[in-house]
Amino acid sequence: MLFIDSKLLFEETLAYRDALAARLGLENVVTLQPDPALLGVGDPENFLWASHPDRCCEIRKVLPIDAALNSYDAWISGRKRFQSTTRSHLDLFEVEESGRIKINPLAHWTATQIMDYLNRAGLPPHPLVAKNYLSIGCIPCTSPVKPGEDPRAGRWRGKAKIECGLHVKPLLESAES
Repeated sequence: MLFIDSKLLFEETLAYRDALAARLGLENVVTLQPDPALLGVGDPENFLWASHPDRCCEIRKVLPIDAALNSYDAWISGRKRFQSTTRSHLDLFEVEESGRIKINPLAHWTATQIMDYLNRAGLPPHPLVAKNYLSIGCIPCTSPVKPGEDPRAGRWRGKAKIECGLHVKPLLESAES
């Protein structure tokens, strides 16, 4: 399992990762982090998110995952259609420009189905969900969701940005299954 630690995550997220890994007996959780030299040049004060959020996400998330995925033919994402209108037509399988397959096994699951599964499996939700954080990313770019908003409304609030960059790469084709 690859886990991206942008170095701007909530402490609750890091603790949740560790708790789930222990509970599930995961032994090969690889934590990806941004290149310290690139951070030193590109975001020395950890404030790039305020002026250039796309570049911030590129340095902190996209470049580390791209490097890690180079040796894989496929990867699994946790994206779901209910999360936002921009994800409402998400396919189960996508072919990236590189030819790598992106699998979205939860694409058709509803929020209720996710919670039911977590409850049946005895897995706790992320602790910030109780505070209306329904899509949780980096601290400066994540806020609680208001009643009636889609689950990703709390990401990059007030900005035109809607994705960090992990899921906006050109796709060759999509194949619904």
